[in-house]
Order: sequence, then structure tokens, then C-alpha cells
Amino acid sequence: MSSEEILEMRPPSCDARVPYGPQPFHFGDLFLPRGVAQGTVVLNIHGGFWRNRYDLDHAGHLCSALANRGLPTWNVEYRRVGDEGGGWPGTFEDVRSAYRFVPELTTRFNLDLEKVIVVGHSAGGQLALCLAAYEPSVGAVVSLAGVVDLQRAWELHLGSAAVADLMGGPPDSFREKYFQADPMHLNIPRATQRLIHGKEDGIVPPDFSRTYWERKKERGEEVEFIELEKADHFAVIDPHSPAWPQVEREILNLAD
Repeated sequence: MSSEEILEMRPPSCDARVPYGPQPFHFGDLFLPRGVAQGTVVLNIHGGFWRNRYDLDHAGHLCSALANRGLPTWNVEYRRVGDEGGGWPGTFEDVRSAYRFVPELTTRFNLDLEKVIVVGHSAGGQLALCLAAYEPSVGAVVSLAGVVDLQRAWELHLGSAAVADLMGGPPDSFREKYFQADPMHLNIPRATQRLIHGKEDGIVPPDFSRTYWERKKERGEEVEFIELEKADHFAVIDPHSPAWPQVEREILNLAD
């Protein structure tokens, strides 16, 4: 399935749209298992190069698939570049607020909460890893084709200067700000990290995740890198792709 088809597919129906804050984009779509739910909740952060032309709908397919395997999954929206207050740090502040709302969410829907797994795709991978760095209670994080190196993303002009739009300019002008937002420079000493990347990804090169893995292993962080053969940027979030069973298996293993 092409990237255009995934982005334009009608999203599956969620069980509830739940606000976590006062702003229009402070909400998440909750997908509940039809059978017995595990004691793990997945918080999913969609991608789209942090821009408001992309919303959470395309990630609903992934969330529905995980719910079908017993994992309640909350697909969160947030302010993006182009929204009032979007960009760094507003975008990340929204993600932190959504994460801190999870206990209330599980109480409201009578869910057993033993652990939260944070999953992020593309730009959402950057936000997911930042969440693990700034929120010590995050126990596991999965980056799917993540933009995990902002300096390199800026150098390669990924997403037509998406990083500069997020940060308000180039690294030389906002050096301290970049250090605060770049997973490559952040310490994640507690969370188990999984980086999954398609070998045929033409949007975010797979060596982003490979280099991150190599450097973070040297620092003693608990991180693994999985490169998927014949998988592109969107295969890792497409439940109908040949890559999906391995993505799903890694998330289920973390839940266990």
C-alpha cells in the first residue's frame, strides 16, 4: 500500500474520543479490546513532520490492530506547526500532558494499568523518545521510522525543512533548544527502547535509527534496533504489510 493510500484511508472507528486538555487539539482516540484487556496501555504518537496538514487519523489502523491483540491504545492528537502554540516546545508539552492523563483515562474506562508503552512513528518517534527522556515513569518506548537525529534531519532537509519549522530555525541559531529536543543528545537511562525501521525507507533513512542505536548502546542505554527487509516508511504502521507482524510482536513482547 502506498503512502498516499495509507494517509487517505478512512480511519477505523474508535471507541471514544477523550480530551486531555482545554485546547481544540488536546484529545485522543481510544481503541479498546473486544475481549480481555492486558494491563498495558499503548500511547501512540502519530507522525507527519510535526505539521498540521497531517492528523491522527492515519494512525488509527495501527491502534485498532493493537487493540485487537488485547492492548488498549490511545492515539493522541497535539498542536502541530501551523497551529497556535504548535512547534517546540508547545507540541511536546501537549504530548507530556497526554501521557500524564493516562491514569485518569484508565480509571474512567475501568482499565487495569500496570504499564504504558509509548509508540511513535516518524516525527512521533522523536516525540516518543523525548517523552521517555523527560518522564522517568516511561518504561518502554518504540520508535517506528523515527526522526531521531534532528541535526542530521536538518542537514538533509528532510520534509522540506520540517525540523527548522518545528524548532523555529537552524541548529546554529537555536543550539540549546535543539539539545533539549534532539533524542540523540538526551539521556534515556530507564526506558527500554526499540527502534524499528524499514530498509527501503525513502523518507527517513534507516541509518538514522542505526546510528542512534550504536551511540546509545555506547552510553549504556537499553536500546535495540530492528531493520525490516523490503519495508518502506509506512509499512511499519500498516497492519496489512508484511512488516507488521514483527512490529506487532515487538510491542506485544514489551507488554509481556
